[in-house]
Amino acid sequence: MNGRLVPFKNAKVHVLTHALHYSTSIFEGIRCYNTPNGSAIFRLSEHTDRFFNSAKMYGMKIRYTKKQINDAIIKTVKASKLKECYIRPLAYYGYGTMGLTPTLNKVDVSISCWKWKMGESKAGKVSGAKCKISKWIRIDSRSQPMQAKSAANYSNAALARVEALKSGYDEAIMLNYKGNVAEGSAENIFIVKNGVIKTPPLTADILNGITRDSVIKLIKSKRKLVEKNITVNELLKADEIFMTGTAAEVKSVTKINKTTIGNAKPGKITKELQKSFMDVVMGKNPKFLSWLKYI
Repeated sequence: MNGRLVPFKNAKVHVLTHALHYSTSIFEGIRCYNTPNGSAIFRLSEHTDRFFNSAKMYGMKIRYTKKQINDAIIKTVKASKLKECYIRPLAYYGYGTMGLTPTLNKVDVSISCWKWKMGESKAGKVSGAKCKISKWIRIDSRSQPMQAKSAANYSNAALARVEALKSGYDEAIMLNYKGNVAEGSAENIFIVKNGVIKTPPLTADILNGITRDSVIKLIKSKRKLVEKNITVNELLKADEIFMTGTAAEVKSVTKINKTTIGNAKPGKITKELQKSFMDVVMGKNPKFLSWLKYI
């Protein structure tokens, strides 16, 4: 927290922390994998770049350099003694002056890590996830910057996730204001039709996911990929659907609302990409070794 290592149980903030009241925070989700060659953080520099870009979009001045943040992430993971973990850098307006205007308060930065349990990302790894098309519309980028990974965006996503879970589904799929497919509550989405893989473009009010980017690069090395707006009709008629995210990695979707996708099992291309992605994060693909920061 703000440059000092703090025991996990003592990492506390004041109840009048500005971000707690007004969602004035940005964050990242990063994975460290226990590879055959030791613990490695996946695409650390790209995550830190996005962290700073998110801050910039919100006019938030981080008082550390990118190198200091990278070094602090590594230091925090080492101090945790965890071989494999989820990492959460967070920048937020802290305790100071209460009121809507955030800039009267300093920006605090924390980096946390914890043991990752498959939990909510389990559905879709072995069996396919069941998804509900949410009644909640994905926030329009004319309302707030959707390319920023900000806490404010995730209240929208949380509404969709809870709605899906209460209805007996594993995950939500959100549409944008044009009625096209945007993304899941915390994942980007891809469809497969007749061997062609499609995914919504960044202009569809989606987050520029780092796992999304990784999977796109993997796909383009072997197959055709098209970034285009996807209608609900195209979604429901897909041969395969999969989602990507730091927590989810690559997960299959086999049901949307009452419609079964494919043969109700993870598809061939999805399973290939699941394996290819895990090979990358485990350091088994020489082409993408630069994505791993061994610590």
